[in-house]
Amino acid sequence: EPPRDCPLCPRLAAFRQDLRARHPDWWNAPVPHFGDLEAWLAIVGLAPGMWGANRTGRPFTGDYPGGLLFATLLKFGLAKGEYDASRDDGLRLEGAIILNAVKCLPPGNKPLPIEEANCRPFLTAAIGALPEVRTFIALGRVAHDNLCRVAGVSLAMAKFSHGAVHRLPSGRQLIDSYHCSRYNQNIGRLNAAIFEAVFEKALAL
Repeated sequence: EPPRDCPLCPRLAAFRQDLRARHPDWWNAPVPHFGDLEAWLAIVGLAPGMWGANRTGRPFTGDYPGGLLFATLLKFGLAKGEYDASRDDGLRLEGAIILNAVKCLPPGNKPLPIEEANCRPFLTAAIGALPEVRTFIALGRVAHDNLCRVAGVSLAMAKFSHGAVHRLPSGRQLIDSYHCSRYNQNIGRLNAAIFEAVFEKALAL
């Protein structure tokens, strides 16, 4: 994990400092992964959300996307307990782990390419510490692209497409999904049934 005051991305570090002044009770730091270190499934998101992980310190916790993600994990037996939008709610993941392509909150939820590149070694290290993972679910194109780069896969040969399954050189599988963002849910691009179908596919591989 990067240090709490990671300096690699000046824009993100400055944004973090601004938010610490405005919201001193928030997490406001790189957000660590969350889940089972012996997981077979790794879910990779974009970056911490302003009102979610950047506030609470746990991926997808406390914001709109987390509601659908954790409900889905609970439904498929990949989480135990009760999700209460807090890192202290006692929820635990079993067989699954959540990572982010970028560890710090980017302004407008849009990291720059250099910020993705700066953070990629942390994603690489996290994946390297998960020997049991056989399937990845990429939530959105940024997660997909970064997973492909970590795996050494050409983006031209593995284009992002919701529901697509890509075989990685390691023998692992990468499944693409639209991100469970409020926007994608509001416009009907993603709903519970569409999202659950991705996890059904992962369980069937």
